Amino acid sequence: MTSAAAGSPVDGLLATASIVLSLLVAVWALVAAVRHRPPDRVQYAGLAVLEVLLLVLGVLALVAVGGGDRPGEPGAFFGYLVTLVCLPPLAWVLARMEPTRWGSAIVCAVCLVTPVVVVRLQQTWEVLGG
Repeated sequence: MTSAAAGSPVDGLLATASIVLSLLVAVWALVAAVRHRPPDRVQYAGLAVLEVLLLVLGVLALVAVGGGDRPGEPGAFFGYLVTLVCLPPLAWVLARMEPTRWGSAIVCAVCLVTPVVVVRLQQTWEVLGG
């Protein structure tokens, strides 16, 4: 196991950028939902950029594991990692299926869950000694 946060591939600028972007898209989607607007191109573009950031974060984590680093809780870590990269596409599909204000609400909800999953991913990497 690695020391806490010292060599964590899921901490740093990329994780922070994905959290900030996710919260910005959530606010945009919330405003659209309150105004009874369906999801727009900005929401879809935000989800696409967020997915790219999360995929890069996931690849960095997998490269670190391949290089010999180990998360503190491997099962939970990989579960959160898979969940994390599936969230934006799921939001995109559901929002496309619901082209009303509720589609914007779905995007908002998923973008509020994403930072929580990023933080949990970081925590499961940094757990030492179970």
